[in-house]
Amino acid sequence: MTDTPRRRLDIVLAPEFVDGLDSLSLDELRDRRELVDAVETELSFYRRLLHGRMDLLDFERRRRSGEESRSLIEALPEILTGGDQTGGGMGRQIRGGFAPDLEFGPGKRKIDRVLEDGFLANLPSIDDEELAAIRDSLVETEHEISERRRGVHGVHDRLQGEITGRYTDVPS
Repeated sequence: MTDTPRRRLDIVLAPEFVDGLDSLSLDELRDRRELVDAVETELSFYRRLLHGRMDLLDFERRRRSGEESRSLIEALPEILTGGDQTGGGMGRQIRGGFAPDLEFGPGKRKIDRVLEDGFLANLPSIDDEELAAIRDSLVETEHEISERRRGVHGVHDRLQGEITGRYTDVPS
C-alpha cells in the first residue's frame, strides 16, 4: 500500500501540497487553487447541513420545553432560512463533485452517520437524552469540519499569495 493520500482533503492539507510553490507553473498553481476551492465548497456545504440539523434540534428542544408553540412543520421554513447567516466560505458557488471523506470507520463516514436519513421523521420519537446526544455529535462534527476548513483556507491563502505575487513581481 502506498503512503500517498487518496482523499482530496488529505491531499490539500498535506504539507507538501504547498511546498515549493515558487517552482510551480502558474497553471499548476491555478489547478491546485481550483482543487482547494472544490474541497472548501464541500466542507462549507457539510457545515451548512450540520447547522441546519442543529437548528432543527434546538427548535424541537424549545418546543418540548414549552418555549415554542408552533409545530416543526409550521416553523420549518423559518428554521431553514434562519440558520448560519455568517456567510463564510471564500465566495464560491456550490458545485457538484466528490464529498470529502472526513473520517474512516466501519461502514459510513462520520459525517454520514451524523446526517443519516430519517432524522426529521424520527425527531418526535427521540427522547430528550438522545436528542442532546445527537446535538453533541453534530456540534463535535461541525467543530472538526470547521477546523479542517480553516486549514483549507490557509492553503488557499498561500496559493493565492503566490499567484498574486507573480503578477505584482512582473517588471514593467
